[in-house]
Amino acid sequence: MYSLNPIQPMYFLAGITAFVFTFVLVLVALWLFPKIGFMDRPHKYGLTRESIPYYGGLTMIVAFFASVFLFVPVTKQLIGVLVGLTIIIIVSFLDDRFQVKPIIRLAVQAISAVIVSLFGVGVRSITNPLGGVLALDALHFNFFGHEVLIISLLFTIFWVVLVVNSMNFFDGVPGLLSGISCIAAIVLFLLSLRTGHVIDQNQLIFLSIIVAGISGAFVFFDFPTPKILMGDTGSMFLGFLLAVSAIFAGGKIATALIVLGIPLLDAIWSAVRRILKGKSPFVGDMDHLHHRLLRAGFSQRQVILLMYVISASFGVMALFLSSYQKMLATFAIIFTMILLSILLFWRMRRGAKTEAK
Repeated sequence: MYSLNPIQPMYFLAGITAFVFTFVLVLVALWLFPKIGFMDRPHKYGLTRESIPYYGGLTMIVAFFASVFLFVPVTKQLIGVLVGLTIIIIVSFLDDRFQVKPIIRLAVQAISAVIVSLFGVGVRSITNPLGGVLALDALHFNFFGHEVLIISLLFTIFWVVLVVNSMNFFDGVPGLLSGISCIAAIVLFLLSLRTGHVIDQNQLIFLSIIVAGISGAFVFFDFPTPKILMGDTGSMFLGFLLAVSAIFAGGKIATALIVLGIPLLDAIWSAVRRILKGKSPFVGDMDHLHHRLLRAGFSQRQVILLMYVISASFGVMALFLSSYQKMLATFAIIFTMILLSILLFWRMRRGAKTEAK
């Protein structure tokens, strides 16, 4: 039976504070960024609209650090997360400004994952959906007083790199990434409130509700027609926090896989597709799922709301499912992607016939 621990008022206060901080900071950015040249370059992508404020991720970052220092107890694990996050932020901002090579971005993401792992944030075991537990702590060594679990470390690197890049790839329609991040953070928040956890969930509860407040506030300005864009600085910031949250306090990988299933699968398919074409898997293109939906005739708002509904539906399911059922839900997400592909093919084919007439 699904039951929750008592919800402390401080949890909601943290979320509301993060929301207000972000809302106010975005208003400041809308006034300040045009004055200092923090604007996007629509002509770079063949767009004809006027430039709008860019680097909106900076507002979320400031709101996050302020909220964390106000509400989240400082521990070794939190310090590791903040250090890794800071490195991601710096390189992402430089990428927005000057374009950093993909291999450097990838290396920085891996280093950030290593840092959080060395500070005690990682997965020691994974529940086998068919029964039992898969241990990830069999191989280990001591590194300057830190116990390094080799398999866990490799898994953490893979997970962080996967989620960070998936969220970055999926930031192709304004309002899409901020909304899905908010939904994922709320699901992790509710999951952390469940009774029966062996590891203290207090820090994860605060982190997830703060991320929900930040991303939820940004939706108000990001949703079409957008007044500001988050940039890679914002997308990688949110991706890193969601990746780390899923492995914080015992690990909630299965839940994150379900609620972020569409972005993750889209990123994996995009990487495979680019490799098969002889291109780098990290060089962006305009052939992601949301781009194909737009070309099929769906409006930006329709695409966004469709993704919101899918993510929220699977997120709610994840709260009540067993490990075996979560595995089935993962197959359901794959089936959903196939259905969307069929819908796209049918709609584009019908559109082509209409134009031929």
